Order: sequence, then structure tokens, then C-alpha cells
Amino acid sequence: MDARAIKISEPFKVLRNGVFAKLYFAQTISLVGDAFTWVGLALLAYQFDQERSPAILATALTLRVTAFIVFSPFAGVLADRIDRKTILYITHFIRMGIVGSFPFITAEWHIYALAFWLNVFNAFFTPTHQAVIPQVVERKHYREAIGLSTATYQLLGILGPALAGVFAIWFGAREIFLIDAATFVIAAVLIMMISRDELQKGVGEQARKSQNTWGDVGTGIRLMFRNKLVRFALAIEFVSAIAGAMILVNTISRVKTELQLTDSHYGWTMAAFGIGAAIAAFAAGAYDKTESRSLSLIGGSLILGFAISFANFVPLAILIVLWVFAGLGQTLADMPAETLIGENIASAHQGKVFGSHFAFSHLWWAIAYPIAGYLGTAFPKVDFLIAGVMTISCAGLAILFFRPRFVVEITSVDPS
Repeated sequence: MDARAIKISEPFKVLRNGVFAKLYFAQTISLVGDAFTWVGLALLAYQFDQERSPAILATALTLRVTAFIVFSPFAGVLADRIDRKTILYITHFIRMGIVGSFPFITAEWHIYALAFWLNVFNAFFTPTHQAVIPQVVERKHYREAIGLSTATYQLLGILGPALAGVFAIWFGAREIFLIDAATFVIAAVLIMMISRDELQKGVGEQARKSQNTWGDVGTGIRLMFRNKLVRFALAIEFVSAIAGAMILVNTISRVKTELQLTDSHYGWTMAAFGIGAAIAAFAAGAYDKTESRSLSLIGGSLILGFAISFANFVPLAILIVLWVFAGLGQTLADMPAETLIGENIASAHQGKVFGSHFAFSHLWWAIAYPIAGYLGTAFPKVDFLIAGVMTISCAGLAILFFRPRFVVEITSVDPS
């Protein structure tokens, strides 16, 4: 067998770890449910007000990011303080109840309220899940585990909405939320099958006894920015958000308005982006063995910047190729942060740092979305070129000011 094929298949070997396999399949089932949620929300928004449906959905997405930014740091503190198994399955059951309520809503504000609370509990689930992975997976397989999870996320970003659309045709726009609720139940059952002791690995006695919530939040933020490797990865994530927001916000205008093409062409273009991202997720852990992940971070940000720079001036076929490279760059730029936290932050503080990272990474997107909207409105003929120049320039600044000059392996971290 070809050596490259063997390397790309490496992420699947981590599924031999029974605990990680249960967590992975629970995450995968939840991601399918997430696709149902957002397709269902789009259809509900259209039912309530056809003309204002984009504004309704945009408001729901804004509330989603807001919930992440506000609550994730506190969620990370709880992940270090209380029983992680309880957090994981309780948040699944609560989200089941919330999405199960969507078929019965009768007013627009119900969408906003339920979308906000759904993502409050997403904000508590995700940092806890991230903090568990480095404790249940051997260090030598950790990058492959993150690669497999990221690749699955990207692939389901393509396949999930299509599947949700099929179910919406069969069962109805509101009824698919009931299927969505069922996915949370299945995922929760998988989590409940895991030993509590396995999920509590790495949680220190001091963290469990701490009563200083605000102090612990500050510790998570301080540890994240103090670590040179994580700080550089976070800076590159901001670079990635500028380009990623452009792709998500303005690809539709490029394809349908400027190229005068159809929804299906837009779908193929975004699918190319997802495929590129999935390929990078599978391959990055096997090919970039550097401790700092600088090869992925720097290469990804530059690939992403150059890929979008030419988007205003090419036909569809080349745009699709560019979006494959953009997907590759996006994953290479974004994925290392999670692995670097798992590898370089002491286990007793990982929940705090994962929570802080989740909040700040979404803050970058909250900043980037308005920039993308402004460029697409004010400079529609050269918006991607401007964003590409911004991406490459910001990448250069991040490399100049934040790239670690040396690598230190951290075995323990003093938060004081």
C-alpha cells in the first residue's frame, strides 16, 4: 500500500480506543442533529416572514455567537470543577428538550429565545468535550483524534444539510426538529456508557474545590495568552476568521449575482470548500509533526489568503479549485489550536483554557462577519481581493509578532 495512503488512514486507528470511539460517534450524531437544527431554522424563518427570513436567521446566528462568547469561559471553569460526565449528558438532554420545542413555536421571538438557550448549552458542552479528549487518548494519537473529529465536522457540514433537506421533504419543516431531538438522546446514551472515572482523568483536586469563578476564568484567559504556542495559534485563527467570514458571507453573491449562476452551482462551490477542509483535517496530523504546528499555521493562513485573493476574477471552475485550497488553508490554520492546548497546558487547567479559547475564537468571527458584510456591500467587484490582502497582511503581522522564537515543552503550568 502507498505510504501516503497509510498516513492519511492513521486518524481512523484512534477509534480502537473504546472511550474515544463512543465520544466520537456521540459527536458525529450530534453534528447530524446540528445540521437538522439550522436547516429547520432556515425553513421556520421563511415560514414566519419570507422577505425578512435572512434577517431572522442572521439574528439567530448572532445570538449563537453571543452565547458562545459570554458563557464558554464559565463552561471551561465548570469542566475543571464538577463531574464532566454529568455536564456532557445533561447538556445533551437539555438540548433535546429545546430542539423538541421548535415544532410548536408560534412567534418570531420564540426562534430567538430557543436559539440562544440552545447555544448556551452548546457553549457548556463543547469545552468540556474538548478537555476530555487529551485525557482519554494517548498523546501519540491525540493529533489524529482531533484530525478525525475535524474532518467529520467538515464532511457533515456538506452532507448534513442535504440529509436534513431530504427529511424536511419527507416529514415537514417543523417535524425534522423531532428527529433532531432524537439524535441528542442517542448521543447522550453513548456518553452515559462511558465510565465516569475515564471522563474525570486529569481533573485536579484543587480545581474541584475552587470557589473563585471569576478568578478561574481569568486564569484560563491568562494561561491561554501566556503560552507562546497557543497565543500564536489564536492569532492565526483571527487571520483565518477574516477569510472564512468572506467565504461564508459573500460566496453566494459571487456565484449568483456576478457569475449569474444557480443555487446548485453555489452548492458545488461550498462543497469544494468543505472537501478541501476535510482532506486537510485527515492529513495534517500525519504530515505536520512539529511541536509548534507552525508549518500548518503559517502555511494554512497563506494558502487561505492567496486562494481568496483571485476569487473576483475567475470563472466557476477555477473558483471551485480555489475553494478547495481555501478549505485546506482554513483547516490547517484553525485545527492546531485545540491540539496545542491539549499538549501544552497542564491537565488541571485544560477545561479553563478550552473554554477561553472557544470564546475568543468565536469573538474573532463576530468581528470578521461585519467586515465581510461591509466589503461585500461597498466593494462587490474586488471584495475578495481586499480580504485576501488583509488576510496575508495580518498573517505576516502574526508571524512577525507572535510566532514563538523557540519551543518549550510544558509539563506543568503555574497559573499564578
